[in-house]
Amino acid sequence: MTNSYVHGYDTRESQRLADQASTLVELLHHDTVFPAGSRVLEAGCGVGAQTVTLARNSPGAHITCVDISHDSVMQARAAAQAAGLNNVTFQQADLFHLPFPPGTFDHVFVCFVLEHLPRPAGALRILGEQLKPGGTITVIEGDHGSAYFHPDSEAAHRAIACQVELQRRAGGNAMVGRELFPLLTSAGFADVHVSPRLVYVDGSRPQFIDGFTRKTFTAMIEGVRAPALAAKLCDEHTFDRGIADLYRTASPDGVFCYMFFKAVAQRC
Repeated sequence: MTNSYVHGYDTRESQRLADQASTLVELLHHDTVFPAGSRVLEAGCGVGAQTVTLARNSPGAHITCVDISHDSVMQARAAAQAAGLNNVTFQQADLFHLPFPPGTFDHVFVCFVLEHLPRPAGALRILGEQLKPGGTITVIEGDHGSAYFHPDSEAAHRAIACQVELQRRAGGNAMVGRELFPLLTSAGFADVHVSPRLVYVDGSRPQFIDGFTRKTFTAMIEGVRAPALAAKLCDEHTFDRGIADLYRTASPDGVFCYMFFKAVAQRC
């Protein structure tokens, strides 16, 4: 599999992922717990932004984390060591060519990975083969088409559309969240349950204003400025106006909304 992570691997992106993970811990992971003694595969662990929460929530489980990027695996391992975790191991591996025998794991966890893959259903089928019969998969994805805000801004929507298009050209889908149910069912999973997780931000929620509106979502869109302009997806004035308007939604009278989708399913 070619590496198609459109956001890049610089220090700023690593910090954005950390900000996102810490801000969304309760929303996304309050019900992510694996039994003691179970073997869990985190596929596409990245820099370990979700790994620390997984390992802390399930201290009795053994979690194996893989990612295609060697540098990301090294960062993830360092993050786990800094957190004092001893139930996690890391390995560089391609999700489409995993080095484990079929049926190795009791559970698989995938977060913000399918959106970057050209064949998400194929990836899910491969991950299903890694599960023991009756094992479960947990998948979390966002959906950029769900972003809406006050004050509304056509320029902001244009800037977001640039990110969506760049991800599409890289082989991904920034709006894959809405497709989790059909993707999992087509990949052969049973008992598929999808729950929407709304991020709602207004002036009464300062931790989300800073952690999500500014440092997660707007930072993500702002980060594609150079490739968006180079690809002539938007003119410079409109893009910069859009970013300014997204930051404007973080004002005391602003509102920002975004939907994540969390799916849990079982291998037959």
